[in-house]
Parts: sequence; structure tokens; C-alpha cells
Amino acid sequence: MVIALLNARGIKESLGANMVMTCIELSGLLLGVVAAAWCIQSGEANLGRALEFKAGVNPMPAVLGAALLAFYSFVGFETSANLAEEIRGVRKVYPRALFAALVTAGIVYTAVGVAASVVLPMDKLTATSAPLLEVVRASGLSIPPQLFAFIALVAVANGALLTMVMASRLAYGMARMGLLPGPLSRVLPKRRTPWVAIIASTLVAISLTLTGTLAALAETVVLLLLFVFLSTNLAVLVLRRDLVAEHHFRVPTWVPVLAIVSCLILLSQQGLDTWLRGGALMLLGSALYACNRLATPVAEPG
Repeated sequence: MVIALLNARGIKESLGANMVMTCIELSGLLLGVVAAAWCIQSGEANLGRALEFKAGVNPMPAVLGAALLAFYSFVGFETSANLAEEIRGVRKVYPRALFAALVTAGIVYTAVGVAASVVLPMDKLTATSAPLLEVVRASGLSIPPQLFAFIALVAVANGALLTMVMASRLAYGMARMGLLPGPLSRVLPKRRTPWVAIIASTLVAISLTLTGTLAALAETVVLLLLFVFLSTNLAVLVLRRDLVAEHHFRVPTWVPVLAIVSCLILLSQQGLDTWLRGGALMLLGSALYACNRLATPVAEPG
């Protein structure tokens, strides 16, 4: 509800809070890396553990399963596309910012993964739900566990804020295009934020928190995003045929092709529960679209 109020306040306030929470979240990740570096220099870490797998586990399915959940760590990059209209010089600035952010996040997450695996033995790493906290404890650094609990809470709230901003703006835009019920396009008189879409998306989010664990919800988000990315990359291949007079960013053909293949591979790793939850959400969206089409009168020819 606090996130909904912040969302309704305005995009500037929402992104300001996002920047603060991202810095806090990043500090926690870097703290884990520093703790691992401390263990390495003191000789207490084992670099060979970074390439070890749990006994009896096939590496390829294990990597794909981990990639499926790790995919959630990159949720937020695609939401920035919904704010492209707010960017000056978007054709040059946005692609550079997007790819720079992806590379930076990839480096940080790789460092975190290596840090956890070289400090903790496999049995301890698989048994804990807070690996970074265990890394810090193993390093001997005097860092209170309450600090990590706070950082983890901020990280979850930050992801929720980005998702809710994107969901409300997407619902608003679809309502304006006639794809969803018209009331979702209503905005506050002064703040100009889509308050009906914010309330609707918040109610859906609250309901989803009662249906499963954080990991299960993350996998559901990934499932739905994979369908979004599939359609987006197919659209890229189609739109490449159009001639555009203005200079713009043009991605090589192999990138969307590789993206489509990777999406299909990750979709094959989803469990039945995730498909059922994601399918229910897609049915809900389809029902809203169908009701809106039935309620919208068709214009007579001429």
C-alpha cells in the first residue's frame, strides 16, 4: 500500500525512491563480495568450489534451473521502456544506458555468485536461505545480521516498486488504446498519475502474495515476462523490414533470434504450479479484454 501511494504521488518521486533503494541494495551485494575477498586474502576460501556441483546433480539442468530464477534479478530493465517518452535524446541515450546497466548488473551478480560459492561449502550453501549473510558471518567481519535483513527488505520493496510502476502505466496505456476497460485510463487531476490502474494492479499484487512463496511468485513473473520477450523479439524481426528515415538504433538479426531460442529453453524449465498461476493471470487479462470489446460499440462503416 505504501508503494501504491508512492506510485500515485508521481513518477519523479517513484524513481527517486528507486534510486535510493537501488544504492542500498547494491551496498548489500558489494558487502558480500568484500567479505568474500577478505576470506580469500586470509586463505580461508576455496576458489575451486566455484565450479563444483551438488553430488548427484546434472550440471546442465542445474544451470538452466538457476538461470530461470536468476532471470528475476534482471526484472526492471524492461520496465524502463515504458518511460522512454521521458528521456531526452532517447535514440542515443536509452540503448547506451540499457546495455551499460545490463553489463554492470551481470558483473555484480557474477561476483556475488562466485563470492558465495568460494566461501561456503556446498552443504552449507544449499541449506541456507540467506547465503550472503552466511558469507559475511564466515568472513568474521563485525556486520550485524539485522543490517542484511533490512537490505533484503529494501531489495524486495524496490523490485515491487518497479513492477508496480510498470504495471500501472502499462494498464493505463492499454486502456487508452481500448484494449482494457476505459476506467483504467483515469488520472488524478493534479498529479496526473493513473490512480485506477494503480489501485487495480496493487489489489492483484496483494492477492498474489497469498498464493505462494517469493520464489514461486518470482518464477511466475519470469514465465509471463518470457512470453512478453518472445512477442517483443518476434516484433523486432518483423519491424526490421520497415524503412525509417531517421537515424535509430538497429540490433543485429542474430540477437532477437538468440533471444527467442533462450526464451523457449527457459520456458521448458517452468514447473506445473508456475504454469497454472501464470495461466490464471493470462486468462484474467483475456477476460478483461473480451469484456471490454463486448462493451465497446463497433463503429458503423461510413
